[in-house]
Amino acid sequence: MSDAKASAPGLVLVTGASSGIGLELAAEFAARDWDLVVCAEDAEIERAAEQLAALGGGRVTAVRQDLRGYDGVERLWAAACEDGRSPTVAVLNAGVGRGGPFVENDLRDELDVIALNCASTVHLAKRVLAEMKRRGEGKVLVTSSATATMPGAFEAVYTASTSFVQSFALAVRNELKGTGVTVTLLMPGATDTEFFERADMLDTPVGHGRKDDPAEVARQGYEALMDGMERVVAGSLRVKAQSAAASVLPDSVKAHMHRRLAEPDSDKG
Repeated sequence: MSDAKASAPGLVLVTGASSGIGLELAAEFAARDWDLVVCAEDAEIERAAEQLAALGGGRVTAVRQDLRGYDGVERLWAAACEDGRSPTVAVLNAGVGRGGPFVENDLRDELDVIALNCASTVHLAKRVLAEMKRRGEGKVLVTSSATATMPGAFEAVYTASTSFVQSFALAVRNELKGTGVTVTLLMPGATDTEFFERADMLDTPVGHGRKDDPAEVARQGYEALMDGMERVVAGSLRVKAQSAAASVLPDSVKAHMHRRLAEPDSDKG
């Protein structure tokens, strides 16, 4: 793929950009001199913005906002459009997980998963895509998961949220045919980020198992986005093969497969 598509100046909005896949996706654009608005809820977003600014000639603006609430999303959108521009590209990557048995997990934690992964994605997509459609051009990358097609035992709410995001992104992509706006779904497998620590999943096979390089996942996501692809299962060949195999299995089998990956070691008899 030629980088000619990404050579023109533009504004990119990236959420969940303080670390991991989001930071690496932002770096793909920063290295090509795009202007960026990067968002996360933690203070590390300021350090991330400094790192990104050193990669190229574009301007990088850090916005620290908690996107779990309506007002946080609105403040981010206002900041992204503050100088009269609006994003040419948006990467909706903010998300959080929660492992463990559903009946034992704290309800507030799991409602936070829904608020960030589902509600904030819909809210920000509404703002971004309406403006892109009005202009007649734009690209959006939405992060889900390679496990979005699985009933996620011991990650029941998180995996259900990724299934929602998958369905939502693909439906909106279809609605936008012929408008000049594309939506691409990024479906990474287990990736070497802070996700598993934050989701309290270090005591699981997937938590302490082999993981993909977030820079490689981001590169595949960036290329799929810029090519206008429908979706990309990003990461190693192992992840792609597992995803392909899972597509033909009954849900009961997939739920058991997920349980083997996500059940805490301390819960096993």
